[in-house]
Amino acid sequence: MSNTHSAFLKEMGITEWSSREEGVQASPEASSPAPGQVSQGHWWFFGAQPQGEAQALFQSVIRALGLGPQEWSWRNANDNLSQLKSPDSGLPVVAFAFGGSIAQKITGEKDALPQLRETILALNNGADEEIPVIASFDLAQLVAKPKDKALLWQDLLLAKSVLQNI
Repeated sequence: MSNTHSAFLKEMGITEWSSREEGVQASPEASSPAPGQVSQGHWWFFGAQPQGEAQALFQSVIRALGLGPQEWSWRNANDNLSQLKSPDSGLPVVAFAFGGSIAQKITGEKDALPQLRETILALNNGADEEIPVIASFDLAQLVAKPKDKALLWQDLLLAKSVLQNI
């Protein structure tokens, strides 16, 4: 890879390039952080559990973010949000909502997804602790409209930035 390509990838926030041909499993145990990587925090992903191509897309997201199995988890928007607490590790948490209806449910917002995107929302869990939420597209929608994957990447970079600044 040329220096020009490398610089371009770094501008996009991609510090490590990995081949798409590498097999990736669907469970959290399948991903692992880069050697020597220090965890920046924990990611809570809200939305429908991905299946098929959406699952492959999600695993690509996990790999691109460099998240290990202890750094992320799926959460159900139908669960009692007041029971959600930050991990005992003391690391900061960012919530990422896949889909407008999921984002509305966990934040209490009424706006449609286009107005919720690119905004830092707060998890509506009734606790003193504010957990930031970033809203993005449903994974199944992204499989159907691949052009929107660039917008997903923007949302992920925003969430990563929020997590690093907590």
